[in-house]
Amino acid sequence: MAALPRMTRPMLHEDSYSSGDYVNRELGLFVGFVGAELARPPKLTWDDSGEIGCFISGEAIVEWSDPGLRSDPAFALASLYKARGHGALENVNGWFSGVLVDLQHRQAVLFNDRYGLSRIYVHEEKSRLLFASEAKSLLAVVPALRELDPRGLAEWFSCGCALGNRTLFRGVSLLPPGSAWIFSPDGTLKKESYFNSSKWENQPTLSSTEFSERLQETFPRVLSRSTNGSEPIAMSLTGGLDGRMIMAWTRASHGALPCYTFNSCYRDCVDVRIARKVAAACGQPHQTIFVGDEFLTQFPQLAEQTVYITDGAMDVSGAAELYVNRLARQIAPVRLTGNYGSEILRRHVAFKPRPPAAQLFSPDFAAQFAAAARTYSEEANGNRLSFIAFKQVPWHHYARLAVEQSQIIIRSPFLDNDLVALAFQAPAEAQMTLAPSLGLVAKGSPTLAQIPTDRGISYPANPITNRMHRLFQEFLTKAEYAYDYGMPNWLARVDKYLTPFRFEKLFLGRQKFCHFRCWYRHPLASYVREMLLDTRARSRSYLNGRALQPMVKAHIAGLCNYTMEIHKLLSMELLHRSLLDC
Repeated sequence: MAALPRMTRPMLHEDSYSSGDYVNRELGLFVGFVGAELARPPKLTWDDSGEIGCFISGEAIVEWSDPGLRSDPAFALASLYKARGHGALENVNGWFSGVLVDLQHRQAVLFNDRYGLSRIYVHEEKSRLLFASEAKSLLAVVPALRELDPRGLAEWFSCGCALGNRTLFRGVSLLPPGSAWIFSPDGTLKKESYFNSSKWENQPTLSSTEFSERLQETFPRVLSRSTNGSEPIAMSLTGGLDGRMIMAWTRASHGALPCYTFNSCYRDCVDVRIARKVAAACGQPHQTIFVGDEFLTQFPQLAEQTVYITDGAMDVSGAAELYVNRLARQIAPVRLTGNYGSEILRRHVAFKPRPPAAQLFSPDFAAQFAAAARTYSEEANGNRLSFIAFKQVPWHHYARLAVEQSQIIIRSPFLDNDLVALAFQAPAEAQMTLAPSLGLVAKGSPTLAQIPTDRGISYPANPITNRMHRLFQEFLTKAEYAYDYGMPNWLARVDKYLTPFRFEKLFLGRQKFCHFRCWYRHPLASYVREMLLDTRARSRSYLNGRALQPMVKAHIAGLCNYTMEIHKLLSMELLHRSLLDC
């Protein structure tokens, strides 16, 4: 019981947060809860019999025959569990995790959504199971866990995330997707699953026509789940196709769905220019959220908060997400987004091994980058969509979502169970193509289909015009990448001597709203020096401390591009200072 306050305290990120607890000594169950409303402390919700209690973190929709229960998912799940046991979890849609307390059978069930996007960290000991939605809660009560796991760390440096349900911390792992772990007072722990990806993989494949028809029937239905509720909603709108699909089918009344787009300090980026046209065509207001001098002034604090909130899963580049979502919350507390559309409908793999400069690390640690690449290859082997939905989503996409959700409620129709299940039935010719998505936009709004996307695509297609637009946009994308994150070292040395001409004003801000290569050279240079050339940073066991100073100097001087390495090294140093060295 004494450990509960120490576990919940690190998760109270805002003054408005509140906490509660449930203690059942007969079951050996001690659970703490954290909620976002000070006036409404979180607690278990009991069914009518008083025998089944439930707490759900996140947004969940319990699909049951009684529509009256849908407004209270915890009560609905507790009631459904009474009838079906933990198989009731198959009827829950959304991104969620939680605990069920079964007084009748003297057991408790720890569960999460079938994608594992609502993360649960676990640490197993002989006599107890510790679990929390944030790793820092476990570290607060088990000091031995305040140690980095070399394998997870090497995967994070190489792939951007730990793989195989590992974490950055030795002895801490993730609850696998679709879990229902049942534990009893005698210490018995049954690690069961209520969902297996084979259920969706083994569905019959549809024809192209059938798939398009089903998509046009399913998408409006799942979108309505994302737009229901009493809280105000705003649309995070880009120039991409997935947000366009949402706008084509929301059917929001005039002015009822405010839209916003994140923007560069250099110019209106392509997302802004296109989003304005889309919003205007739908009769909705639009505004921009700039990332510029104010963000750079706040960067040290935002970077520290980003690493702390995500337990190091998100590197310091996520500070921009923290900044813009904090401002977006002033527009509406719920953010509707097209995130995950290209991943689910077009099977886009969003990450792969990109090991950092090996000379920055100790030889023993750098050798593990090759092992990380092999692990990635093994994990990616098999059904591509299963890898995306059940591995990429909880391992890679979680980090940015965790930052966003610390500020605002995120909703996307593209991870709705019905839509993902349908995506598994797509025929080969409909996978990884734009045709089904373009057809869906055209069906919902022919006007929106004719506005070119950020890739220069419109529908119906004009082969010549579309190709010219697409080539032009691809050129701008590659040019900006080459001038920013992806600048090769030889070009960096050339650019150094062209500094007086301010070529960044020509290339930057056309596609992206963050420009860290230049920021680390100029407005954030002092911060980078202070953090990475500190004695503590240079003494980390996995680093080659002697290489840090030449690296920092070379980047700031414009002789080399170490943007991605600086992201990672700053993040790890902040993680040490906030969670590991305390």
